[in-house]
This record gives sequence, structure tokens and C-alpha cells, in this order.
Amino acid sequence: MPELPEVQALVDFLAERTAGLAIARVDLASFSVLKTFDPPPSALAGGPVDGIHRYGKFLDMDIDGIHLVFHLARAGWLRWSDELPQTVLRPGKGPIALRVRLSDGSGFDLTEAGTKKSLAAYIVRDVREVPGIARLGPDPMAEEFNEATFAAMLAGRRTQVKGLLRDQEFIAGVGNAYSDEILHVARLSPFALAATLNPEEVQRLYAALRDTLAGAVVAASGKPAKELKDAKREGMRVHGRTGLPCPVCGDTVREVSFADSSLQYCATCQTGGKPLADRRMSRLLK
Repeated sequence: MPELPEVQALVDFLAERTAGLAIARVDLASFSVLKTFDPPPSALAGGPVDGIHRYGKFLDMDIDGIHLVFHLARAGWLRWSDELPQTVLRPGKGPIALRVRLSDGSGFDLTEAGTKKSLAAYIVRDVREVPGIARLGPDPMAEEFNEATFAAMLAGRRTQVKGLLRDQEFIAGVGNAYSDEILHVARLSPFALAATLNPEEVQRLYAALRDTLAGAVVAASGKPAKELKDAKREGMRVHGRTGLPCPVCGDTVREVSFADSSLQYCATCQTGGKPLADRRMSRLLK
């Protein structure tokens, strides 16, 4: 799933390639991907692209005051083409869900692999009409998001920090992968309760949150859309690296599996050398 750094890279990528262009047309190959009905896709035709913005993991194209907003979810992606094919999209045929054609013939497809379809697109007059955007917590890269603000958000929350970091209503833009990375940098257990963190741990977590995301944004910057997934995987310290050595201490990276996801961590760096139980409602083995 693309998270804040990859979505920001896509914003920058599209902003560069759509500057001075207009929308020729928007075609749907999956009617279920569009979650709104007014304005219709035809309302975008002929409109100039006035800006590309990010809200958490949502990407927003401002098209003459009408917004095409999309969320790539777990298996969605953006596939750019300098010259889109002229073939007509057929609903239900292939991975393409939506196609945006620009006035110079270039454009992109939104694609989604697998059978569980979560990719979502919205055409709205105000981005706050998108429910997911209206509920977003603060952006962790915003200038006003300081350590004091973060500490106040954590205070009294008897929730595991891993879950809080992934909660889009708590903090916008962080998902499963970067929450693993942030907690490894902060040297904290994924299952530590937010309310129990001492001031020094809160400071470490805040610094890890900001530094990890900022570094990932820089690493992704300037890369073509097709290279972002591989770049993300290659930059991971623990996420997706089960069984490999921790780059800090050399211990084996471990995993906790759940019904539809997993997390990775280093016991030496994060849990005092104690492995986490690999089952639901995991807790430290006694």
C-alpha cells in the first residue's frame, strides 16, 4: 500500500507532468471504483489541471475547481503513459479501474490487482466531501505538528502505538510499513501502550516519525511512478524483512502475523530481547 512518502512522490510526479495541461476525458472501467455521482466524470473534460495535492494517503487533482480524488488502498497503483492507447476500456476486463487522458495524449491508469477491490475515486466540488479526508488526523509532516502536540495526542491513550500510528484519524498518511520502520527507529515495542510512554520515549517516537517520513520522501522524490514500489521495499529496515538480519544490531528480524496483515520488528532493538507472541492479541512471552 502506498503511504505518505509514495503518495507525495506521486503528487510531485503528476504536478510536473500535468502542468499547463487540461483533462481530455476520464473513463471508468470499474463502475464501483467511483464513490460519487455528482459531478459526473464528463464534468472534468476540458478543465485545466490547476494543482495536485495530498491529504494523508489521498491524492487530489484540482481540475478547474472540481476535484478528482483517489485513494490507492492496498493493491492500487498509478500507471503513467506518455501516450495512452486509443483502445476503449471494457468494464471488468483487466486490472484498469479508471483512466485519465490529458490534452496532449498522455495520462494515467489507476489499476488494482487481486479480487479484493478497495481502490476508491471521488469527483467532488470540495475535498471535504470525501469522508476519509474529512476524518483525517493531522499531517505528521506539517510545520505545526510539533512534539508538544504529539505528546498531548498520546497522553491517556491506552492503545498500542502500532495501531495508533496506522489510525488515519489519529495521524494521516502512515500505514503498516512505515509504522514498523518508525517503531524500529524509536526502539519501541509495537505493543507498547501510548499512555505508558515516558517523556524520553515520546521524544524518540516523535523524532523517528518525522525523520523516517522525511527521509522516505526525499528517497522517493524524483522517481518515476513505476519505480516507487521497488524503492520503498529496498529502503525498509525491518518491514518485509522477516528472517533477515537487523541492520542495527544483526539480530534476526521477527514477525507477528494477523488475519490480514503482519508486522516486523527486532527483539533486541525494540522489546528487550523478548520475542512477541505470534498470535492474535499478542503479548510479550513470559
